[in-house]
This record gives sequence, structure tokens and C-alpha cells, in this order.
Amino acid sequence: MSTDWDDIKREYETTDISLSDLADKHGIKYPTMKSRKQRQGWTKDASADAKDASSQARDASKRSRAGPPRGNKNAVGHGAPKGNQNAVGNDGGAPKGNSNAVTHGFFRKFFPEETLEIMEQIETRSPLDMLWDNIVIQYTAIIRAQQIMFVRDQQDETRVLKKQKEGETSFEQEWEYQHAWDKQATFLQAQSRAMATLQSLIRQYEDMCNKGLATEEQRLRIEKLKGEVKLLEQKATAETDKPIEILIKRKDDAK
Repeated sequence: MSTDWDDIKREYETTDISLSDLADKHGIKYPTMKSRKQRQGWTKDASADAKDASSQARDASKRSRAGPPRGNKNAVGHGAPKGNQNAVGNDGGAPKGNSNAVTHGFFRKFFPEETLEIMEQIETRSPLDMLWDNIVIQYTAIIRAQQIMFVRDQQDETRVLKKQKEGETSFEQEWEYQHAWDKQATFLQAQSRAMATLQSLIRQYEDMCNKGLATEEQRLRIEKLKGEVKLLEQKATAETDKPIEILIKRKDDAK
């Protein structure tokens, strides 16, 4: 279910709910909610009842605050020196339209909302988590390839239409044939490259773990994945003999 940011913004601006409570209520991470508030310039404009309640709370807080004894001079000498001009020209905040507080103030001018939301989520992830994401994506692609590039047997032939020409009295078609041994060899080569990339990512992850940058959970999940990859490599090794057997049978059939 998509997030209705218009309703969330309206709730924030017309009630006295805090940003953190609003994030919890709608199941959104606080950094994402905060970034959205900053990018879209949400401002509190609560209803009259909410404002009155807030005002009463502030008044009660003031009445209960004790304050220093009469004649206390603790703060003497702590103000800005006479003639100090640090605040000259400061009218109470950053210039209108200023984007200093916006994490992606530069990008929001050019990127669509969907891209900015992804960037907000990325901000909450550590470099180790990002590396793990790459490992999972790579491993998922390798597993999915087992089904897409599966070769049933040596009769598993694929025929693809490359060109077709039709005249008044003729009809021509050009086909491309992919034999089982060709498809198997292509699959093994692609899988070898993908596995090499995966192993490289795993080594990077382990290096970061060895430097004390990982939690116990993060260390355990890479150990589990290494076991799964080892089984997949054993299966791939067993498959390497199949193209040779097919070629031998093909030559014997031709005799």
C-alpha cells in the first residue's frame, strides 16, 4: 500500500502531533519522515483547540519554573561583548528558500520523488549493509539463472526466427538454432563470471567483518551464505562434464 504523504503532511500541520509520533503511527522510519518534512517545508499550523492546549501547557510550564533568586549574577559577563555585530542583518533564520537543512537539496531540483525516497532509505543503511544488499542481489540473480538457462538434455534445442521475407510468390524465413551444447557452454561461462563477482563481494564483506565493523548477526549471515554458495559451486563443477559428453555423443552419431 502506497503512502499518502498529503494526508500525513496535513495531519502534521493541523495537529500537535510530533514528527516522531507521526512516523511511528504510519510505520515510517523517522529519518525518512524528517527528510520529507524538510524537503516539502512542512510547518505547524495547528487548529485553535490544539494551539490553546499547547499555549496552556507552556503557561503551566512557566508558572512551575522556579528561576534564580532575586539579585543572582550567575549570568553576568556571559553575554556578547558590547558592540558585537554577529547578529546584525540576521532576521531570525535562513533566507527564504534556503535548502541547507535538506539532505538532498541539490538533487531535489532534478530527481523525481521516487528516486529521492530511495536516497532517503539509503541514508539509514551502513556501508556494510549496502555491500550485503549487493551480495543478495548477485546471489539471487545466480539462483534465478538456474531456471532461465536450464538445459534439459542434448535434444534441448532452441529455434529463433531472425528474418522473414514474404513476396507475391515466395515466402522466406531465416532461423537461428541454439543447440544444447551451445546453450550449456554459454550458461557455464556466464555462471562462472557471476560466481567470481559474488566471491569478490563476499571477500570484501569478510574484510569489513574482520575489522570489527559487523555485528554478530551480520557475521553469521555471511557464514550461512558461504555454505550455500559452496553447494552451488559443487553442483556447477558436476555440470562441467556434460558439454564434453554431448560433443562425444554428437560425433558418434555422425559416424
